[in-house]
Amino acid sequence: MTKLLLSLHVLAAIVAVGPVTVAASMFPPTLRRALGASGSGSGSGSGSGSGSGDALTALRTLHRICRVYAGVGVAVPVFGFATAKSLGVLGDTWLIVSILLTAAAAGVLALLILPAQDRALDEVGASGSSSASASAPSASEPAPLSPGRLAMLTGVFNLLWATVTVLMIVRPGSTTGA
Repeated sequence: MTKLLLSLHVLAAIVAVGPVTVAASMFPPTLRRALGASGSGSGSGSGSGSGSGDALTALRTLHRICRVYAGVGVAVPVFGFATAKSLGVLGDTWLIVSILLTAAAAGVLALLILPAQDRALDEVGASGSSSASASAPSASEPAPLSPGRLAMLTGVFNLLWATVTVLMIVRPGSTTGA
């Protein structure tokens, strides 16, 4: 049973976390292109032409991938806890650290990255339908989105998952021998 649970845990991680890390990493450069295409009227005749529309479509697709696979990603810790219980390692330090880092990664995704992607879609959609204004945000409205900040948050998310992966493989102090 342990091998089945471990297999399901690893498969869930590959199928769910992999697409989120890739799509989230592709979002900031695509956002830069979208803001560049819609933010300035320089270049060829139509400022909000197919370049901006293509980028907006790509942004929507990448965001949908992040949202859907983030939901599917719930299976990763579910199978992880079942595997850990089966192995008898629920109290091991490496596992507790992995759980905390997984929770941190989930928090970064759910509380920072996905809302920032939502805002970016709103900004790009609004700038495509009207001229890009440089007005200051109101007190209740968040500051304009920075693709660089979103890239940094995505990097933190990816680094957290990479660290969890290494901990799962190396398992410092583990006595299971598996």
